[in-house]
Amino acid sequence: MQLQQTRIIALVEDDFEDLELWVPVMRLREEGAEVVLTGKENGKTYVGKHGVPAVSEAGFQDINPNEYDGILVPGGWAPDKLRRYDEVIEMIKHMEENKKVIGQICHAGWVLISADILQGKEVTSTPGIKDDMKNAGAVWKDEAVVVDGHLVSSRRPPDIPPYGKELVNAFLKQQK
Repeated sequence: MQLQQTRIIALVEDDFEDLELWVPVMRLREEGAEVVLTGKENGKTYVGKHGVPAVSEAGFQDINPNEYDGILVPGGWAPDKLRRYDEVIEMIKHMEENKKVIGQICHAGWVLISADILQGKEVTSTPGIKDDMKNAGAVWKDEAVVVDGHLVSSRRPPDIPPYGKELVNAFLKQQK
């Protein structure tokens, strides 16, 4: 229960990668963090690629990023939708400007690309968007998890164990 005072936004939209949302959310909640599932609409059920539901606990308009310590962006096809919302881009930019933890896995890099925050950052992602990440100015690495300051990135579901560990570590470092 090391993260009891930590509040985290977890973005949701249809077609998220089920494991890439739920396993990090559960891992952070195990440590005592308050993780708020946040979608365009509060109380809406979003369905993952494999059919696992996620009911949003807040709508984008309900979120004040100043009240949160970080944000999680799951992969799947949801990032292609999430990056089209101005509120999501503003949340990501706020986290970047304030050096709050940003967790992204798989295709979630698309959201960070759209927020224009990757110039010079060391990251990873699914190899399928490697060129997109590099074209956005990122230094792309083919590793299970890459930590660059407050930015924690990972490739795919098999990499979730080290990703979860580094997310917890990033929030612990931020507390100090």
